[in-house]
Amino acid sequence: MTARIIDGKAIAESIRKELETRIQRVKSALGRPPGLVIVLVGDDPASEVYVRSKLKTGEDAGMRVHLETLPSSASLEQVLEVVKRYNTDDHFDGILVQSPLPKTLGKAAEQQVFDAIHPSKDVDGFSPISAGLVSQNRSGFAPCTPAGVIEMLERSGIEMAGKHAVVVGRSDIVGKPMAMLLLHRNATVTICHSRTPDLPAVTRGADILVAAIGRPAMITPEFVRPGAVVVDVGINAVTDPAEAERIFAANHPQRLAVFKKRGTVLVGDVHPDVAEVAGAMTPVPGGVGPLTIAMLMANTVKAAENRVT
Repeated sequence: MTARIIDGKAIAESIRKELETRIQRVKSALGRPPGLVIVLVGDDPASEVYVRSKLKTGEDAGMRVHLETLPSSASLEQVLEVVKRYNTDDHFDGILVQSPLPKTLGKAAEQQVFDAIHPSKDVDGFSPISAGLVSQNRSGFAPCTPAGVIEMLERSGIEMAGKHAVVVGRSDIVGKPMAMLLLHRNATVTICHSRTPDLPAVTRGADILVAAIGRPAMITPEFVRPGAVVVDVGINAVTDPAEAERIFAANHPQRLAVFKKRGTVLVGDVHPDVAEVAGAMTPVPGGVGPLTIAMLMANTVKAAENRVT
């Protein structure tokens, strides 16, 4: 068996195409396109890459996307002040504060910043109000990655109702809302984490397996029931030669060659050998990642539409 590879890039592109008409309606009603401000604190290289991708996607879609940068020396009060300023700026419908924030801001900084974003502009879906709305299956903003996974499954013709879905990971950003969104589509959901006993035995019971743990290639074929749908949320940069050998040497010499040439290679939380067991799975890169950005744009357009209605 060789898994059907779900093309996240193609699905994300179809979502962006569908947003074009809605963006034009917002422009007609408000006299401006939907507006998103991205707040970037510090100079984390990975965050800068993600932000550039979000800026380009939004601009290509005809939206107004503004980048507000703060140095790594910025205080928590300065970050909160920026958020409060954009809360009352009618030119912007959505506010995204790029995570992670510098550690110098303190352990509780991210939650304080997310809490400060007005719920009507919380297009990342990270505030407690957004979490509550998702939990109760009410209209609001779901976090973009879980929302993107649901769109991917629906548009790929993968039935969720009546299926056993297992989510590996319990973060507030992905794991918990992912479980809720699957539950709202009538799946029976199990959430697993680092203290789940005999994890492979649990995950082998899944019709739909979602891996969101941040550990490179942890989900190996023994974790997967033959024919299951496997969604890989993880994206990890492998830089250790021994780890690259472990993951790629046996069956993926081309990926190993990429590592030897560049000194790094991207891999998800799912081992590439799972493709020989699963019925369908998402690749890394090119799977869930493009859907996350597409849903950020969709949430921003929705926030703008809420101003019209």
